[in-house]
Amino acid sequence: MKRFESFMARELEQYVAYRKHLGYAKDGLRTSLSAFDRYLKDQNADWDVMQPSFFLQLRANIKNHPNTVNGIFSAIRSFFDFLMRQGMYEHNPAQDIPPLPQKHFIPFVFSPKQTDQLLRAICKRLRKTQKHFLTDVSKYLAILLMARCGMRISEPIRLLRTHYRTDDGTLYIEKTKFRKDRLIPVPKVVIREIENYLSMRQSLMPHDKNPYLLADNHQKGLRGYQIRDVFHQAVTDIGLAGSKQAIGNVTFGYPIPHSLRHAFAINTLKRIKDRGESTQYALPVLAAYMGHRKYRYTHAYLKVSDAKHIAGLIAFSKSRMDQL
Repeated sequence: MKRFESFMARELEQYVAYRKHLGYAKDGLRTSLSAFDRYLKDQNADWDVMQPSFFLQLRANIKNHPNTVNGIFSAIRSFFDFLMRQGMYEHNPAQDIPPLPQKHFIPFVFSPKQTDQLLRAICKRLRKTQKHFLTDVSKYLAILLMARCGMRISEPIRLLRTHYRTDDGTLYIEKTKFRKDRLIPVPKVVIREIENYLSMRQSLMPHDKNPYLLADNHQKGLRGYQIRDVFHQAVTDIGLAGSKQAIGNVTFGYPIPHSLRHAFAINTLKRIKDRGESTQYALPVLAAYMGHRKYRYTHAYLKVSDAKHIAGLIAFSKSRMDQL
């Protein structure tokens, strides 16, 4: 971990420690404040230059996506609020720096049909040799859990065998993105796949001591790059490979493994809406299931109804740009 190096290094470290003590993750905050720290060091700045003009120049010198720049300034404003509470400043010098115009990102969303096609494409590529078969099935199950349970890519590959509870068909997901634990019920179709895999693994490897639920051949768990390779090959196989499309101030994403998590949430909410039930009432349950720290993260999925909606947005945006 690289430490801060500017004249404000001590105060920056104190602020990061303070936020950590409150229970917030420190990595993202440290990354944002490091950009500020580097600029202070490069400019040989001191306490006397902390004026709005200094921060406007800082903003102009950060060559990042506008949303990233706004995030950095949000961290800086909070840092100076902290210094004000310490009695070091009477006013926040970064308070009145306006945010840059936001650029919106709409992630790729698999339709239920496309998700099924993706999973079938992965199954077709399972190698039947003794050396590769179990590992290939492990990779398939990791993507299946992402698609059917909305998991992040890090979650299935960290599952231990003890995290799977056969008696009630649940999975215990331990200390994920927001250091939260959760116990989730698993769909019956996924339970059958897991049970078949474990039975096959026991018969082929009776002395298996690998602690991971989804095992590699070398008594280890899977790695993220293995999942990404299988995923992108399957995306190509079903004709969905592509790149980001920037139309005006909106960027439409291409399929990545995390798209399966987006699709799970959006398609779940759509099914609830199609049944005539309230999606607002479902949000707390869905947020807990997906391990979101705040409901607003789950609420963001209400902005896009499904894959068909996104395709319509792309077509509409293109037509509008052609008219300009």
